[in-house]
Amino acid sequence: MVTNGKLQSQVIFRAIADPTRREILSLLRRRPHSVGEIAGNFSSSRPAISKHLRLLKSAGLVTSRRQGTANICQLNAQPLQAVDDWMRDYRIYWKRTLRSLKKHVEESQ
Repeated sequence: MVTNGKLQSQVIFRAIADPTRREILSLLRRRPHSVGEIAGNFSSSRPAISKHLRLLKSAGLVTSRRQGTANICQLNAQPLQAVDDWMRDYRIYWKRTLRSLKKHVEESQ
């Protein structure tokens, strides 16, 4: 059975799967940007960037507010906790694997 949390995680993973969207998140990690500022960092058209932003907003990774005529976008990193949770199992796996490798190397010396 697919839970609401799993569906939300799938949306987040789909959102960060695209390199352009990851770069947008990197820009927003530094500070809020207007849509125009974000679009200025890419060779893609402004409508294409707006589409990426809509997907990031629907995943909850970006929030926006009006400031005069500009739409200011800001990072909401909290949903990325789902990625960290997923990666935790792999960190444990790699720690265990590296300990085994270290032990093997030490025993064979």
